[in-house]
Amino acid sequence: MFQVEHVVEVKAIHTSVETVKDWPTRVCVLSMAGESFVVDLKYVREVFEVMAITPVPGMPSILNGVANLRGTIVPVADLRSALRLSVSGPPAKYVVVIQHGDKMMAVLVDKLPEVCDVLAEEFVSDVSQALGRMPSFVRGIWKQSGGLSGVLDAPMLLTYVEE
Repeated sequence: MFQVEHVVEVKAIHTSVETVKDWPTRVCVLSMAGESFVVDLKYVREVFEVMAITPVPGMPSILNGVANLRGTIVPVADLRSALRLSVSGPPAKYVVVIQHGDKMMAVLVDKLPEVCDVLAEEFVSDVSQALGRMPSFVRGIWKQSGGLSGVLDAPMLLTYVEE
C-alpha cells in the first residue's frame, strides 16, 4: 500500500511540473458575451476595430465571414456559440487576430482586450468536470482576483475552426 501511494505522489509532482512550464506568462484577455477568456500573448498578432465583415457562402457556422487586414484576407470567427455563451446583444466591436504558424484567424470580442502578466500557479488544468461541455480548444481556467477565465489554446482553436 505504501509503495502505491508513493508512486501516485511522484506522478502527481511530475505532472504539475510539466504543466507549469507549459502555461503562458503573458496573456491577452478577451471579452465575449460578458465572459472573459485568455489566450497566450505570443499568438496574438494584432487587434483592430471591426469595419466590415464579408459573408462567404459555405463557410463553417462558427465563421461570420472574412475581413481585409491591409490586403490579407482573414477569416472572422464568433466563438460565442461554440463556448455556449449568449449570442444576443450588441455586435462585437473589435477583433483579435490570432496566428500560429501559417494559420491565422480573427476572433470577435466585445471590448478592447487587456494584456496581463500571470503566474503559473494561477492556472488550473485539471478541470474536466467543469469544462466537460466545453470545446477541445478550452485548455483550463485562469484564477485571478476578479474571477475565473477560460484559457484558450490557440493552435487547437485554429484547428477546431478549420474542421
